[in-house]
Amino acid sequence: VQLQASGGGLVQPGGSLRLACATSEPTFSTWVMGWFRQAPGKEREFVATITRTGTSTYYTDSVKGRFTISRDNAKNSVYLQMNNLAPEDTAVYSCAAFRTHHDSAYSTRAAVYEFWGQGTQVTVSS
Repeated sequence: VQLQASGGGLVQPGGSLRLACATSEPTFSTWVMGWFRQAPGKEREFVATITRTGTSTYYTDSVKGRFTISRDNAKNSVYLQMNNLAPEDTAVYSCAAFRTHHDSAYSTRAAVYEFWGQGTQVTVSS
């Protein structure tokens, strides 16, 4: 299983970026998708997750109101719209997935996720 993340880059504080994660796997619509990030010298942390139908989303407190996770099952893709970025958002962002039979399933725990993308660097700096 391959997850391809894209969209990272250098942005000024207050700016926006949109990350994307795509796969060619036809079973994408049965996966819970999540975004995690890891800053230099810090542990990986949960950012956002979305249920397999896209009905429900969950965020870590520090990004609520600024980040939006969404998915397009027809395009086998998940997105992370990041607005009002701050220097503390600087990190490598990775998408991840796990399979489920339940429409309401989600997880904020990295250990639950089965598949991981390679990560994309987001740097917020003036």
